Amino acid sequence: MLTPARTNRLPGRTSQQEYQPFTTAEEAWFWTMQALIARREGARIVAGAGLTARPCEPDDVVKCLDRLYRQRRIDLQHARILRIWGERQQAPDARQPREAGDARLWREAMQRLEWPLRVKGIIADALATPAEAAVLLPFPARAR
Repeated sequence: MLTPARTNRLPGRTSQQEYQPFTTAEEAWFWTMQALIARREGARIVAGAGLTARPCEPDDVVKCLDRLYRQRRIDLQHARILRIWGERQQAPDARQPREAGDARLWREAMQRLEWPLRVKGIIADALATPAEAAVLLPFPARAR
């Protein structure tokens, strides 16, 4: 009796509806840093193997950050703060005097990172409404 050949591939996803985008750039960054730390420690990153399916790979978020750096929208100080606090898995607290400068750089970097991630669909668009919930409003006729 012949057995079917085994593949190491996971079943692919057929619908974009199954992916859960992030709500904020911070959430996406913390997830990315967790994955990068795990990779550094020897874990193998496999798409779709996590508890929540995400619309990107960790490298996609890093590429957005790299593009901002190449466009001179952020500098090395921003990237350094993102790495340090990303490894800690918390944002710097602006109320703490020692963290105030880091908090400013963190906030600037997150604000600049949010748009590219939103355009790529990595962050959910908060203003988007489902088609079922959309309401057409009548446009008043102009008086002549």
